[in-house]
Amino acid sequence: MPEKSVKVEREAQLAVVSINRPDQHNAINAALLQGLLTIFSRLKEDETVHGILLTGAGQSFCAGADIHEMRQMSVGEAAVFAESGQRLMFAIERLGKPVLAAINGHALGGGLELALACDFIVAARSASFAAPEVQLGIIPGFGGTQRLSRLVGKAKAKELIFTGDRISASEAYQIGLVNRLYDDHELQSSSLELLRQICSRGLVSLRLAKEIIDAGYDIDLATACFMERDAFALCFTTEDQKEGMGAFVEKRKPQFKGR
Repeated sequence: MPEKSVKVEREAQLAVVSINRPDQHNAINAALLQGLLTIFSRLKEDETVHGILLTGAGQSFCAGADIHEMRQMSVGEAAVFAESGQRLMFAIERLGKPVLAAINGHALGGGLELALACDFIVAARSASFAAPEVQLGIIPGFGGTQRLSRLVGKAKAKELIFTGDRISASEAYQIGLVNRLYDDHELQSSSLELLRQICSRGLVSLRLAKEIIDAGYDIDLATACFMERDAFALCFTTEDQKEGMGAFVEKRKPQFKGR
């Protein structure tokens, strides 16, 4: 089964998804892409899962695509591989639940693209990042040319992609690629605590905020603000809004139900 290359563990209402090919530095092959797509599809439908942490088993988050498999591809097979990768990235973005990437070790090539599809990235201080595809005679194929430039700016994205140079977690934090840095031994626990904190908020409002931020990013400001207005008003049809405001007035902790 493809899912053997992916490990899923539950932490109460959170799911920890680990890329599980440590002997191959968690390199991405066709089976892994399908396994991740299957798992994320299941998690989207599982109402008991409120948030997902994506990380890598072993010493690396993901060292990129499996070059041994990829070098044998025809033009048509390469197009299918890229399309499969892009389908996975969109599935992660459109999950409707918070998805954090916790980077242990290397996030290279397709691994970086996978992290970019998450809502944001946290990393161990020893982590490193690169888009080294040009050194292999190719370019990023899972959406990296587009998501990286939107996150760190066009010029910085061009520098990283044109050179293929590896950068440290500290530099990734400085350029806005990484949101938070943790000591290596604290990465898992601190990432889960952050995700747990996020998912204690109103689940409907979290989903709407995610959708509006993503949908509005590439359109004109006025249209995006109209979308925000409508989503804001929609919140007032939910039980979570009534519970959240009621709890504030009553000076108690809200008990959100995601409805």
